[in-house]
Amino acid sequence: MQSWYSIFPKNPWLSIYAWAVFCLLPFFFIFRSSSPLEIAIGISLLLLFFLSYRFSFTSKSGLVYMWISFEIVINVALTLLFGYVYLSIFIAFFIGNIRNPVGFFIIYGLHIAITIAAIVIGFFVEIELFISQVHFILISVIGTVLLPFNLYNRNKRENLVDQLEDANERISELIILEERNRISRDLHDTLGQKLSLIGLKSDLAGKLVSRDPRAAERELRDIRQTASTALKEVRELVAGMRATKLEDEVIHIQQMLKAAEMEYTIAGNPSFTNISAIVESVMSMCLKEAVTNVVNHSFGTTCRISFQHLPNEFVINVEDDGIGITRGGETSPGNGLTGMRERLEFVNGSLRVEGGEGTKLSIRVPAVIQHIMESD
Repeated sequence: MQSWYSIFPKNPWLSIYAWAVFCLLPFFFIFRSSSPLEIAIGISLLLLFFLSYRFSFTSKSGLVYMWISFEIVINVALTLLFGYVYLSIFIAFFIGNIRNPVGFFIIYGLHIAITIAAIVIGFFVEIELFISQVHFILISVIGTVLLPFNLYNRNKRENLVDQLEDANERISELIILEERNRISRDLHDTLGQKLSLIGLKSDLAGKLVSRDPRAAERELRDIRQTASTALKEVRELVAGMRATKLEDEVIHIQQMLKAAEMEYTIAGNPSFTNISAIVESVMSMCLKEAVTNVVNHSFGTTCRISFQHLPNEFVINVEDDGIGITRGGETSPGNGLTGMRERLEFVNGSLRVEGGEGTKLSIRVPAVIQHIMESD
């Protein structure tokens, strides 16, 4: 359940003001009664309602429905005694946060039926009091009908987004595990036999050095040839590894930003030319980590991503309009910046973090590393 004051979760300050208004307004209806007994009854019912409402947020399992039923009864009593129907909005808000579909629809239907029945009876009991606020009563009924469905659907959508993110992470982990197993099998098949052969021929050459130098020389040539073949096959294996492409990662981060309801712009072409598979994989992982930080930690509304292929380096910039970051991120644990720097150092890259009004991350990798790897 959400916090007890979060009537409008997107704006917590407005939530507190709305809570205060709805808490104070009932006293106006109660103190209009001339009888001290009626005032005492009204205040007691109101305190019991707020107490049960608080307990309903902290209770679990079936006790939640008990407290909601208690609140509905108090709301009916206040409606019939004082003409105050607006506590139904509180109950409607809580019902919208029920996750169990069966429990939601049962309580939702009962609340609407009982609230409308209490209002209809109130018109017959004290028609002048209800006629004077008929417009507000109508708004309360509309809120009682629509608010739970709105909250229920929003919570269901958020749960689906969370499940989708968990599923994507699980799929990524399984892909990485499968790739590791494949590489392990390929390396075993590629190097196992040849390394065993090199070991046997090395032992044989050592025995033939003194007895038959020419035969030992032939064995050494075979060893060199076998080692060259193994090196060639390993290079082909590394070149054939499935790397994380920047174009694919851009699609994933667009889905992430849309799910977070953030505006974003992407400038430049993520299809860098003459970039090695290892460098592209490292930059893709860093890009994913940077956008994840923007979504989870920036509290911003806009994200800007740009790709640049300069003559001597590949550059990715990620900017947001959030709360910013101080001292290059050193004082912000858990944001993954250390891991990003370690990955980039592996390919001689660097990470630059600029704070202030928002945060800007610059991921840079020298393009010269491609020529070094090709020459090797």
